[in-house]
Amino acid sequence: MKITFMGAGSTVFARNVLGDCMCTPALREAEIALYDISEQRLKDSEIILNAINRNVNEGRAVIRTYLGPENRKDALRDADFVVNAIQVGGYEPCTVTDFEIPKKYGLRQTIADTLGIGGIMRALRTIPVLEEFARDMEEVCPNTLFLNYTNPMAMLTGYMNRYTKIRTVGLCHSVQVCSETLLKELGMEDKLEGRRETIAGINHMGWLLELYDKDGNDLYPEIRRRAAEKNANEKHNDMVRFEYIKYFGYYCTESSEHNAEYNPLFIKSRYPEMIDKYNIPLDEYPRRCIKQIDGWEKEREDILKDGKVTHERSLEYASYIMEAVVTGKPYKIGGNVINNGLIENLPADACVEVPCMIDANGVNPCRVGRLPAQLAAMNMTNINVQLLTIEAAVTKDRSKIYQAAMLDPHTAAELNPEDICAMCDELIAAHGEYMKMY
Repeated sequence: MKITFMGAGSTVFARNVLGDCMCTPALREAEIALYDISEQRLKDSEIILNAINRNVNEGRAVIRTYLGPENRKDALRDADFVVNAIQVGGYEPCTVTDFEIPKKYGLRQTIADTLGIGGIMRALRTIPVLEEFARDMEEVCPNTLFLNYTNPMAMLTGYMNRYTKIRTVGLCHSVQVCSETLLKELGMEDKLEGRRETIAGINHMGWLLELYDKDGNDLYPEIRRRAAEKNANEKHNDMVRFEYIKYFGYYCTESSEHNAEYNPLFIKSRYPEMIDKYNIPLDEYPRRCIKQIDGWEKEREDILKDGKVTHERSLEYASYIMEAVVTGKPYKIGGNVINNGLIENLPADACVEVPCMIDANGVNPCRVGRLPAQLAAMNMTNINVQLLTIEAAVTKDRSKIYQAAMLDPHTAAELNPEDICAMCDELIAAHGEYMKMY
């Protein structure tokens, strides 16, 4: 078996996913191909993963590295699974550009990697790279299962499933911790064991539709009461999502700092006091990037200290998916797939996040039915942007980029059409080679 990791210079994430594989009996003898365009980061990952292979896997895995596009086909050749964790353009220059130019137009963002003008630009520079990956995979590993972790999740996974022949599922970190996070925040830890839940919607805005305790009691009435009380009485880091509960009735999967920019309700120049009221961290993602970059050298030293690198299997879905496919033993995930009727009141070509059963046949999405109307409506404001951005990337039509930005809820709430188009033009020019195709 062969597992290829695209963007292996994402060393900590590669360590988690591939370390998980080495902790899994059905996967631990795999050939692991590490691919990146950064020689130094690729070497870092190779050193750390070789250490884990020695220390927790008795050297059973075979680890090889592949640097640069000229070696990409060899990295992908005959891969059973391909894990994608690339970031096109990196923190500098691209992430900085995605924040600084919109600021000139009065448009503030928090994370800017999934929706908003930042998410649109990130998709537009990433999809052309995925097109190259897909072309190579269709030639050298056409039956692979592509596990996408890169944001913007719905746009990239939607593109792969609709415009390439590669079987793709999009994977996020937030579904598996959603209800646990909520219950702990509300002091309801005693309800964790044996709970039963249903989550469906779109990536980063999947809805916790049902939550029952081990005895079958509906936990939402108490959740709604406690969430309203907490928001009224204290400042905390999840205030936006608790407002979702108040006004829309349900909690969603991704953090409040993300969801603050997925709608026109919270970041508003006319109501600047809302930023403090709801504890919204503007420019949060650049701060995280700087912290990660500054902390990487120390983290690498700590990981490699005395050569005693170890690993315990994490909650990341990737190794569990591979294990289920290889062994045929079913495993349930929350996965991103093309809708095709899974959620009746969302478009068929939308990328949705729904329960999926994994077995030897691969990814088997489960039909959900209809979302409550207000939740489908919230999802649609994001899906509109996702579908238009994918269309812009496929057609290379700049007018589609303008349309995607004009229909973005936060952008449209702050800027007029002329400024939106001017901002798009300035961003495309600033991204240079990364967006020359537009």
